[in-house]
Amino acid sequence: MLNDIQFIQDHAELLHSQQEVEAALDAMAAQINRQLAGTNPLVLCVMNGGVVVAGQLLTRLTMPLNVDAINASRYRNQTSGGTVEWVLKPRLPLQGRTVLLIDDILDEGITLAAIHAFCLGQGAVAVYCAVLADKLLGRAKPIRADFVGLEVVDRYVFGYGMDYKGYLRNAPGIYACPTDNQE
Repeated sequence: MLNDIQFIQDHAELLHSQQEVEAALDAMAAQINRQLAGTNPLVLCVMNGGVVVAGQLLTRLTMPLNVDAINASRYRNQTSGGTVEWVLKPRLPLQGRTVLLIDDILDEGITLAAIHAFCLGQGAVAVYCAVLADKLLGRAKPIRADFVGLEVVDRYVFGYGMDYKGYLRNAPGIYACPTDNQE
């Protein structure tokens, strides 16, 4: 397995450098600060991919806020998704709150749409979605992100929270897997 991971890392195509990602995070934070000022948001980090993005964004947000986590997964360390599985629900109540979901990527949108619906079902008054990357699929998705850092091509990508089979979330940029290794 580690040989496979090393091969992917060594042969990946850099789509967005660390500097480009950091600039995108700055721009996202500025938009979030403007739009959510005065709302006392509850920030939900969508685990596991959202942990890097949330950590980077939180230090850039200027309003008072609470932080919690949520985890619904379709991938479970695979490269293709299945049914949504609830792993972790927030500890803090969502009733009457403005919620900001922070995730790594808006791919097909099925998981993020399910999390969005869950938050509304728990009584959130508004739910916003922030994603570092929006994958250009060329078709409609069940949800749109309110705050997007970068767009990525329709390839399997990793880095800044996005993983390849559970690895490479810590890559300092956004990379596309070699085309012959996409699954």
